[in-house]
Amino acid sequence: MPEERAPHLNVPAPEIRPGGEPDFTHVSIPAAGEVDRPAPDTPPEEMRDLAFTIIRVLNRKGEAVGPWAPEVAPEMLLQGLRDMVKLRTYDARMMTAQRQGKTSFYMQHLGEEAISCAFQRALRKGDMNFPTYRQAGLLIAAGYPLVNMMNQVYSNDADPVRGRQLPVFYSSKQHGFFSISGNLATQYPQAVGWAMAAAIKREKKLAAAWIGDGSTAESDFHGALVFASTYKPPVILNIVNNQWAISTFQGIARGGAGTFAARGHGFGIPALRVDGNDYLAVYAAAQWATERARADLGPTIIEFVTYRTGGHSTSDDPSAYRPKEEGLAWPLGDPILRLKAHLIALGVWSEDRHTQAEAEIKAEVVAAQKEAEAIGTLHTGRRPSPRDMFEDVFAEMPPHLVRQRHEVGY
Repeated sequence: MPEERAPHLNVPAPEIRPGGEPDFTHVSIPAAGEVDRPAPDTPPEEMRDLAFTIIRVLNRKGEAVGPWAPEVAPEMLLQGLRDMVKLRTYDARMMTAQRQGKTSFYMQHLGEEAISCAFQRALRKGDMNFPTYRQAGLLIAAGYPLVNMMNQVYSNDADPVRGRQLPVFYSSKQHGFFSISGNLATQYPQAVGWAMAAAIKREKKLAAAWIGDGSTAESDFHGALVFASTYKPPVILNIVNNQWAISTFQGIARGGAGTFAARGHGFGIPALRVDGNDYLAVYAAAQWATERARADLGPTIIEFVTYRTGGHSTSDDPSAYRPKEEGLAWPLGDPILRLKAHLIALGVWSEDRHTQAEAEIKAEVVAAQKEAEAIGTLHTGRRPSPRDMFEDVFAEMPPHLVRQRHEVGY
């Protein structure tokens, strides 16, 4: 019998702090192509191991190997590379704009571009994403205009949401992008509910829920899994594990489950763990999960393993809680460089063409930025009218809002 003793509180902590040497030896990474690919209709209990490994397709030579390697035209991959470069270029311009005082706030996607850009390619028109603030690649891959995104970042008179949202909280029903919420984890139950409604109406549509590793500690996450496991609607429950919440490492929210994907086991939901810096692996996993959903086989959990190279936002200084060089040491590499190497290995791309594409994309982003800034930025140009804050809430404005609008002169 174990000896009785006073309890102690276990507080997980990262092994390396600022000033230390980055160390990812604790991250177990299988070789590319090593993980089996079960049929999409495989029962969850027969594929439990997929929640503890990492599905990878691209090897160090840039080759697509193994059973998860998708059959995909080089043209789609070339567009995927352009999508990621465009997102990274857009990020860089908007980060600079924030430092120049042209916008109040920005959140970048550095190192995570493959997840949203590749996932979108597995969806159809009519499907709906319920994203967090780090999935703008869904919009870019869906063809949403850059200038519209910038107008919202600048909160100018062409801002699609008329200054009533945070700068990076985009939304577009036409592009399958539900409005982002600053209250973390709210999109999870909303996505499940949307998918349940689609099932009730017998619509051939699916929902994709998105959440960060830290937000899985919210009750909304667990509530969504209860409804998803019970009613089995066509929903894909994505977890972006980029190792860090705002300033808290992923071990706090993960608890003792070992991985975030493993949480699906308690709900009887199939769970995959995927290399989030491997464009082809992300696309293959998304394709597998959409096949399940479209065959009325219910939900899937996908944990994308990646690394947030930049700060949480422009309000964050990551050097205060982790080594500055940690991003460079991340063993899964850079998603853009990995897909670029694959396309070069296929013989459909080259260093010169990549340099030219970067210049073309930068010119496109700069042109969109000039167009948006000509309308206005945070402190210059034309802005939405204060009257707009009263609109789009009620079909018929109630008397108290009419009165308040008159009080401010509108």
